[in-house]
Amino acid sequence: MKEVAEAQIGDTLFLYKQPVEPLPGFKSAKPMVFAGIYPIDQTEYNNLKSALERLTLNDSSVTVHRDSSLALGAGWRLGFLGLLHMEVFNQRLEQEYNMSVILTAPTVPYKAVLSSAKLIKEYGKEQITIINPAQFPDKLSVSEYLEPTVLGTIVTPHEYIGKIITLCQDRRAVQKDMLYIDENRVMLKYLFPLNEIVVDFYDALKSLSSGYASFDYEDAGYQSADLIKMDILLNGNPVEELATIIHNDKARAAGKLLCERLKETIPRQLFEIAIQAAIGKKIIARETLKAYRKNVVAKCYGGDITRRMKLLKRQAEGKRLMRKIGNVEVPRDAFIRVLKRETDK
Repeated sequence: MKEVAEAQIGDTLFLYKQPVEPLPGFKSAKPMVFAGIYPIDQTEYNNLKSALERLTLNDSSVTVHRDSSLALGAGWRLGFLGLLHMEVFNQRLEQEYNMSVILTAPTVPYKAVLSSAKLIKEYGKEQITIINPAQFPDKLSVSEYLEPTVLGTIVTPHEYIGKIITLCQDRRAVQKDMLYIDENRVMLKYLFPLNEIVVDFYDALKSLSSGYASFDYEDAGYQSADLIKMDILLNGNPVEELATIIHNDKARAAGKLLCERLKETIPRQLFEIAIQAAIGKKIIARETLKAYRKNVVAKCYGGDITRRMKLLKRQAEGKRLMRKIGNVEVPRDAFIRVLKRETDK
């Protein structure tokens, strides 16, 4: 072994030429949530790399793969056991190693069953796992998309049942069981798509039940789903970090919400910015961020209207040219603020 990371928990060590039977029953931890992590300043890349190596020594359940992004630079794709695990890991980076990082919105591992012989040959297998929206294959070359599911158990006082059932239905959950534990408490069992609960379901559940409901879940395998990749375009240019994999039924509402939040987050420019959500070549939502505009007719007091129209026309041509050559700078913290699912109050 050349690196400590090569020694995994559960490995059996033995003397040279004296093999032994490995201890049975051990299974490596399976990550359920994936997120990209990038240094705020690329000059801190090596320091962050060192911090990640040290942290993963005593937290072997975190998987680390190198990743890169056009907007955020070089970084890593990390796999966690859950959202709480991800938040604790991020806090440890900040508190123990004084590292300020950008953590992208969490995603879950999807699967695609390939139908294209060319892609099957390229990947070497018929079924592939997708942990990054950039890797999402085209629908024409896939026979079926699969999403991870979990069996969730909710225990709640009976007066909150109606609100909680509505919440579960909104998250595409399928009810499996409902049992009254006693006169006041009810246990509900639902089959959830993992991506519907991984971000803010627990917070919403606690809010609806005044903090009384509890929630636990376990892995329930994969199920077929109508998944699509939704791109966000700024003046026609796709933003890689805001691309998401989403269920077809929720695409329009999610696209509209993302566009509205981007409009509030991106600073205004000297040219107009078109913010669009697209599925393939089809635009499903749009917001327009107006440009800063100088009052070029401020000095026109009376006189012929043609002078006024000439000045406005010249300004419009300048804005049009600027829009063609101008680059939209998206603040780095905007990627986190925009992708939060909680509705703004």
